[in-house]
Amino acid sequence: MNITRKIFLTRSHLLPWVLAARPKTLYAGIAPVILGSALALQAGSFQLIPAILCLLFSFFVQIGCNYANDYYDFVNGVDTKERIGFKRMVSSGVIEPKSMKLATFLVLLAAFFIGFGLIRYGGWELLLVAGMSIACAIAYTGGPFPLGYYGLGDIFVFIFYGLIAVMFTFYVQANHFSMSAFWVAVGCGCLAANIRLVNDVRDKETDSKAGKKTSVVRFGYKFCYMQYSTSTFIACCLVPLILVTKFSFNMWIFLPTLLIVMYIRIIVNLINAKTNTRMGESYNTLLAQSAKMLFLYAVLLSVGIFLN
Repeated sequence: MNITRKIFLTRSHLLPWVLAARPKTLYAGIAPVILGSALALQAGSFQLIPAILCLLFSFFVQIGCNYANDYYDFVNGVDTKERIGFKRMVSSGVIEPKSMKLATFLVLLAAFFIGFGLIRYGGWELLLVAGMSIACAIAYTGGPFPLGYYGLGDIFVFIFYGLIAVMFTFYVQANHFSMSAFWVAVGCGCLAANIRLVNDVRDKETDSKAGKKTSVVRFGYKFCYMQYSTSTFIACCLVPLILVTKFSFNMWIFLPTLLIVMYIRIIVNLINAKTNTRMGESYNTLLAQSAKMLFLYAVLLSVGIFLN
C-alpha cells in the first residue's frame, strides 16, 4: 500500500511538469533533426552520436522555452481565467512561479552542456549557436523585448525550428552546409511556424486584452489563414520541387504532397473553429494535429531523400 501511494504521489507530482512541457508540440523538436540526419545520410555523412546530441539539445531548448513561456505569461498578466488553451501550470496555481523559473534555468543549462558535446563535431562556434538558441528561448516571452509579444513569434519559430535546427543538424554530421539543407529547413520552418500560428489564433482575444501583439492581433484572422495556407504550400509542394532540381529526378521527393489534402482539412477546421461550441478544445486539437503533421512531413520527406 505504501509503495503504491509513493508511486502515485511521484506520478502526480511529475504530471504537471510533463504538461508544462507541452508534449503534443514536441514534434517540432524531432522533425528538424530527422530531416537534417536524412540529408546527412543521403550525403554519406550520417553520424549517430551527433544526431542524438542534436535531438537532445532540441528537446531541452523546446521544453525550456515552454517552461519560460508558462512563467513569463503569468508574470506579464497574459494568462487569465478567460484563456481557452491548454491549462497553464503557473497561472492555475499547480506549480509555484519560483519553481517554474528554477526549472527553466536548469533545463536550459542542461541544453547548454549538451551543446558542449557537439563542439567535437562542429567546432567552438557551435557554442555561439547554442547560446543564441537558449537566449532566444527566454527572450521569446521574457526580458525587456519579448519576441512573442511584438509579432515576432512566427519568425523566431521559423528560424530556430527550421533554418538553424535542420542546417546545423546536417552540419555537425557532414561538416559543411548545403543549399539542399537550406530548402529542407525552409519547409520545416514553415510548418513549425504553423503550430505557433494556431496557438496565436486561439489566444487572439486574451492576447489583445493583455497587449500581446501577435501576428493575428496585428493583421487579423484572414491574414493568418492565408499565412497557414501559404506555408503549407511552400513546404509540401514548392520545397520538393526545388529539391528535385538539386538531386537527380526522383518522384519519391514528392511524398509530402500527399499531406495537402489533410492540411486543407485542418485549414477549413481552423477557419470554422471560432463558431464551434467547444472552441477551446477544437483549437487545441488543431494545434496538436499541426504538430503531428510536421512530424509526418519530416518522415515522408526523409524517405524521399533517402530513396534518391
